[in-house]
Amino acid sequence: MNKYFIETLEKLSIHKVGHKTNEEGMILAKENAQLDKSLESILIDYFVDSFKSDEYFNFYHDIDINMNEVYVCASKIFDNPNTLLEQSIYLAKHLYEQSIHPRIKGGEFYTAYFKDCVIMGETVDVIGLFKSENKDIFLNVYPKEDSFKVESEKGINVKKLDKGCLIFNIEKEKGYIVAAIDNVNKGVEAQYWMNDFLHVRQREDEYFNTKQIISLCKNFIKNELPQEFDVSKADQIDMINKSISFFKERDNFDFEDFINEVITQPEMIESFNQYKKEFQQNNDIEIADNFTISENAMKKQSRSLKSVIKLDKNFDIHIHGNRNMLEQGVDEKGKYYKMYYHEEL
Repeated sequence: MNKYFIETLEKLSIHKVGHKTNEEGMILAKENAQLDKSLESILIDYFVDSFKSDEYFNFYHDIDINMNEVYVCASKIFDNPNTLLEQSIYLAKHLYEQSIHPRIKGGEFYTAYFKDCVIMGETVDVIGLFKSENKDIFLNVYPKEDSFKVESEKGINVKKLDKGCLIFNIEKEKGYIVAAIDNVNKGVEAQYWMNDFLHVRQREDEYFNTKQIISLCKNFIKNELPQEFDVSKADQIDMINKSISFFKERDNFDFEDFINEVITQPEMIESFNQYKKEFQQNNDIEIADNFTISENAMKKQSRSLKSVIKLDKNFDIHIHGNRNMLEQGVDEKGKYYKMYYHEEL
């Protein structure tokens, strides 16, 4: 997907949302924030610059999309931007109800309305939901009489957005196109923003398909393959390297080409096909057989594909080339690997 461009901040509402379990309460604004033009570009950078991934989401609900609170509020704002304050209060209350995990912090909750964003070749409006939880200490140095005075003050670092969501007014029937990040919480508590508050799932696009098929391959090669077939660690790494090369050398993914060039053996192909069906069922997803490969998703997922054989705690063997240059055996001293090479570099 093409990167989006946001230049105009039309409206902004700010509330304070505390931790519900700690009974910190909320402070709800009665009016939209007064926007100083000199701060507009700073606020846009603060809200938007942290969204660097090509990963997008859709709002969803297990029963009916119209039961997703954020989706409903966003739809009302898109229909009438003048309801931003009213809907932002509903959103703040909804966020407060989800703020029960002990590691969740209270903070400022922002609802922003951006005009004329360009995405996928279309010009659309965007709703932004953001939360600042952490405060940094800043120094204020200024001249006073014949010297300088230094004071400290706590404030929000505009280079560090804690949590954010951009809702693009496109594909409404599918749950809108949504970008979402949580730069603070990475464990179970991270579910509070992505799942409990926003309730989003990954959009089924080229990033999604690339990410899922590589994850599928990794799990199959690492877990399933050695259980069903007599394969060595070197054989597994060889298949991983072939998988990486397949994605790097092509612009488009074709499932039949992949299994014939990477998996190759008929009995392994049959096992891989069955594993793909189970993988999709267990994760409630469907991976396309043909799609454009996302370079960013490929690079990110490839980092988790290790081409290393670890031997006890003494040696690592990195395999990046011809598998046939490596032999494995056993003698009176124990297990061994024999490596061949053309020249020493």
